[in-house]
Amino acid sequence: MAKIAFIGAGSTVFARALLNDLLSFPELRDSTIALMDIDPDRLNDTKMVTERVAAAANAVPVIEATTDRRTALAGADYVINMIQVGGYRPSTVIDFETPKTYGLRQTIADTLGIGGIMRALRTIPVMLDLARDMEDCCPDAPLLNYTNPMAMLTWAMTRATPITTVGLCHSVQGTARDLAEVLDLPPAEIDYLCAGINHLAFYLRFEHKGRDLYPELRRVAAAGEYPAYERVRFDVLQRMGYFVTESSEHFAEYVPWFIKRDRPDLIEEFNIPLDEYPRRCERQITRWDGMRERYEGAEPIEHKRTHEYASQIILGKETGSPQVIYGNVPNHGLIENLPDDCCVEVPILVDRNGLQPTTVGSLPVQLAALMQTNINVQRLTVEAALTSKREHIYHAAMLDPHTAAELDLDQIWHLVDDLIEAHGEYLPQYH
Repeated sequence: MAKIAFIGAGSTVFARALLNDLLSFPELRDSTIALMDIDPDRLNDTKMVTERVAAAANAVPVIEATTDRRTALAGADYVINMIQVGGYRPSTVIDFETPKTYGLRQTIADTLGIGGIMRALRTIPVMLDLARDMEDCCPDAPLLNYTNPMAMLTWAMTRATPITTVGLCHSVQGTARDLAEVLDLPPAEIDYLCAGINHLAFYLRFEHKGRDLYPELRRVAAAGEYPAYERVRFDVLQRMGYFVTESSEHFAEYVPWFIKRDRPDLIEEFNIPLDEYPRRCERQITRWDGMRERYEGAEPIEHKRTHEYASQIILGKETGSPQVIYGNVPNHGLIENLPDDCCVEVPILVDRNGLQPTTVGSLPVQLAALMQTNINVQRLTVEAALTSKREHIYHAAMLDPHTAAELDLDQIWHLVDDLIEAHGEYLPQYH
């Protein structure tokens, strides 16, 4: 019987999806589920949801809930991380509102950009504390990380701790499904190979029953036969030759081309949803208020299995049934023309032997060059977090593609100062 610790379990809506996936497999239905969060009210919500999910799945897990991290980790076989340091309020709001005073607008701000940098700096110290607890309480358990910025956090963890860490995202499999729908094909029949860095990976091969689908994707791009919210990605397909995994609103802030304060026409032309993440946060808060009533009631709850990878990893390791997932791990030669120490997203085989990343080789040179612009920011942010050297925060912001396209050097430095001051106790090492 596996013990699975959920750290940051107060992320109730997402925890619900992962719990449903886990308990939907007969082989995992008697697992021990250890829920941990620093907010006792949200923790109780997730405990209640876990009980309802288990009942709906005819599962009989042992359910534990605690605000003590080491108690949750004690003897764990797997650790799933979902923390958000600083939460939506105050930290996410600060990440959006402070840059606005300089004219710098963002869409999601959780992966790159000035918002991604600040989120990494808040989160990495907490992740390292988690790793130290894992070294004491469950040193052989893999850390399955869902917290963003995925590449920076995974890079920091694998550089500074011995804990096996894999970053998990749904952009690869999610985008494959979305493209199948655009092409009116069954998603289950799509075969692909994808590689790169998190949120900036590309499909190197995209096929249906052996037929290359790229000619059809290019035809769709040229004809404009795609949803309006996908204008950025289909434009990039035409210019770079390959389709990127993360959504248009995400991608728009990883590059210097689409969000410009003196070009409002670009925002309209490419349908870019500025301030999208705060809106999503508000919607999710409202959504949970409605969902709570359902879960507290007597009406049966139905769930569908999602395409998140955590349950497949646990199933593969527990049963030996081979699973193929996409995960974020240290490069170490997996992609030849990216830095050896950076964090890459590649196919990974999972069975009783654990996580076995696949060697991809070299990427098309234009894709590797684009990724390098993001890797530069990731490297400097990780360096700042691990050394507590404030100057590397400025360096990361100076090299960030979107920030550098909008602000001059004095503005960048002052913005960093303002953000460090605004985040206060969440960034004490830089004061």
